[in-house]
This record gives sequence, structure tokens and C-alpha cells, in this order.
Amino acid sequence: MAVTLHLARHGVPKKPFYRIVASPHGSKRDGRFLEILGTYDPMKTPPAINLKQEKVTKWISNGALPTDVVRRIIAKSIPGLLEEREKNKLNKIQQARRKRKARVKAGSKPKK
Repeated sequence: MAVTLHLARHGVPKKPFYRIVASPHGSKRDGRFLEILGTYDPMKTPPAINLKQEKVTKWISNGALPTDVVRRIIAKSIPGLLEEREKNKLNKIQQARRKRKARVKAGSKPKK
């Protein structure tokens, strides 16, 4: 089951606040969710961000994909978390490319 981290809107008309939630990929914006990870209040100056760092780290390490807005919120609140994950992902891709190039140089066929 693919999980996304996204904003769920709450509040009254013209005064929104958002919950940052983990939910199944196909669920609606304000629909069913698995866990509340924090809140975001854009009406305050500066915008108030409250995140539960342990829960966010757990979901991201389990493969949850944050939306673009949630990615920016996490980057502000927990510096280095997403950058480290993407650097590890890039290293794995680079290692696979090196192995593939070495196989091609050696003249062997790729594994299937």
C-alpha cells in the first residue's frame, strides 16, 4: 500500500489550518488517514508549524512520499532529513550504473 504525507484542511471558511497526515495514496484530501503527524497554520505570522519528528521520520523511512508542500514544510522543520534520504537513493542508482558499465566492458550479458 502506497502512503503519502499530505495536508488535510480543517478550520472555518477563510480561516484554514491544516493537519499533516499519513494516508493511503488513493484517499481524499480530508478523508481517511492513518496517522496525524503535525499541524500547519498559515494564518499566523510567521506560519506555525508543529511536527512530531519521530513519526515523520518513521513514515519517511518506511517509504511514504510527501507532497511538494509537505516536503517544503519538513525541510524547514527537520533540516537534513529529506536530503539524506535522496542522497542515499542517488548513491544506489550510481552504484547500479557503475556495475552495469563494468558488465558491459567485460562483455557479459545483463542479468534478467
